[in-house]
Amino acid sequence: MTALSRRTFNSFFALIAGVLIMSQNSDPAGAQSDPENTLILELKDGKVVIELLPDVAPQHVARIKELAREGFYDGVVFHRVIGGFMAQTGDPSGTGSGGSDKPDLPAEFSNLPFERGTLGMARTQDPNSANSQFFICFTPASFLNGQYTVFGQVVEGMQFVDLIKKAPEGDRSGMVRNPDKMISLKVGADVKQGWGLRRPVAGRRCRPRPRPGPRREARRLAARGSRGAPAAPCRRARWRGDNGRERRSPSADSAAKATRP
Repeated sequence: MTALSRRTFNSFFALIAGVLIMSQNSDPAGAQSDPENTLILELKDGKVVIELLPDVAPQHVARIKELAREGFYDGVVFHRVIGGFMAQTGDPSGTGSGGSDKPDLPAEFSNLPFERGTLGMARTQDPNSANSQFFICFTPASFLNGQYTVFGQVVEGMQFVDLIKKAPEGDRSGMVRNPDKMISLKVGADVKQGWGLRRPVAGRRCRPRPRPGPRREARRLAARGSRGAPAAPCRRARWRGDNGRERRSPSADSAAKATRP
């Protein structure tokens, strides 16, 4: 191997190694390694994975997890949604003035900026009035930096947050008629099977094979004897996918074990 080819090979190998390292560091699953500090937000269009930041806002993270485990957020609407800014929720009354029966929290402001997908706690004019309401930023909002508590970051499913119903353009109040809601908000550690976006494959029943015609049946019986052979249980059925090619469904045993999250 010449010196030039050896240099070319080494450069190519270094490039491949760098790409692998970058892909590992940028994998959202790396941020989901702690299910106890992960939230799974289910919206009408899909699931959103949220990384909590207990090192930044421990009291706020503890409050959000406590309320989520109580089912407090399930079915609560996004009462204030402003396009290009944020979606606010966490008030069971849907008016923006309600909250939980727990005491308000002291502010835990930090240097973390409000970026796309950042979660912050809503409050009144009193910095120490955060309770249960929070918001998710659609876009960076640097004017909020240092004035509201950052407690989490969306790491997967932000495209579903973008689809939350918004107030009419020009409505400064941001109040939404017939608003979308949080179907559920759960702590990742409490979800039995998987706490990411991927759902287990639902069980599919085997499609019965069509009955053969009389001539084909007669030939089959003649070949196997007058009594014939017992039909084998249908374990794998074929169906055609969107591309017209035949695929195979999971076996009946594995389909029976599959559950929904």
